[in-house]
Amino acid sequence: MTPAARIQAAIEILDGIIEAAKNNGPPADRLVADWFKNHRFAGSKDKRAIREHVYDAIRACGPVPATGRRAMLGLVEDKPDLRELFNGEGYGPPKIGKNEQPAEGGIAPEWLEDRLIAADIAEDEAEALLSRAPLDVRINRLKVGKDLPDLPESGETLSLPDALRFPSGTQLSNWDAYEQGLIEVQDLGSQIACSAVGAQPGETVIDLCAGAGGKSLALAAAMKNEGTLIAADTDKRRLSQLAPRAERAGAQVAETVLLDPGREMEALAAWQGEADRVLVDAPCSGTGTWRRNPEARWRLSAAELSRLTQLQARLLDIAAQLVKPGGSITYVTCSLLDEEGAGQVAAFLSDHPDWQSDALELPLGAARGPGMRLTPSRDGTDGFFIARISKAC
Repeated sequence: MTPAARIQAAIEILDGIIEAAKNNGPPADRLVADWFKNHRFAGSKDKRAIREHVYDAIRACGPVPATGRRAMLGLVEDKPDLRELFNGEGYGPPKIGKNEQPAEGGIAPEWLEDRLIAADIAEDEAEALLSRAPLDVRINRLKVGKDLPDLPESGETLSLPDALRFPSGTQLSNWDAYEQGLIEVQDLGSQIACSAVGAQPGETVIDLCAGAGGKSLALAAAMKNEGTLIAADTDKRRLSQLAPRAERAGAQVAETVLLDPGREMEALAAWQGEADRVLVDAPCSGTGTWRRNPEARWRLSAAELSRLTQLQARLLDIAAQLVKPGGSITYVTCSLLDEEGAGQVAAFLSDHPDWQSDALELPLGAARGPGMRLTPSRDGTDGFFIARISKAC
């Protein structure tokens, strides 16, 4: 493919991403993969260039652009050398018209930028949300002794002893260490959130929003496979991915529990008042993960944010029913918005006087209300809010 044809391909993919963002369609990575599957003439270099154009254009636009072409014209504002590829020749895009306007730039739609400002997210921190994320891994101590596993590349050591960082795009899935379950892909911020739980061998620990189980595997390692670990979620497809992952990692999960939304306690009744620790990695806006999913800021609406905050409050109430006296809830969101983080936990504590916030000693982060906040700019992680609250004995 010519460089100009790659630009046109990116425009076509962006049109699909914009449509999906407006109508809750498939995520960008799936649409990119589908385009490549349906256009097999594109070689590896073509795919790499097209993917970079697509995601660079997404990052260059604040609000949802009207079309893929306008999104790409927004990227031209940042990369003027691309302008000459709009030449109308062959399979390239038509020439840029005199009155054509690029998509609007910025960090996010205006209402969402206002929410970030209200949460004291400074300009440099907001800009870092649209940078490229590295690839972090967790060494799986269920299979690895004190020494580091033999890896094809030496990663950067981080602030947790079992965390390593590699450049974005590193093909870890091809490594023997990955196939053997010696390492797990997990952002440093997510690893820190798991460490905040403080799970110990012999305890009863519930991962209430387990998803595909990434944090469950980390909890199993912290517990040294001793005790009772329960992984629960409402998403059957994602929860089904945990069993093969746990087998590869050598992690013991006592039970996976599929929850019926609105009737969660029926499935969790056996553990009511029995848990030493509950992790609530709550569904959220994902504002802290824009480095990996930049189009997510186009999908969020004020109504959806309101729905999420109500769900988070309900999950905290469910978790509170599971914890025994003296036990704790670790509440985590990959969001930088206060209504999903500090404000959410503060409201819970106000309504539950028999609970209190715990002081957290984390290697990174800054205090935010009753918890800690991690940001890409300051901490080099995805954005997270983390709090641990304990029930009186």
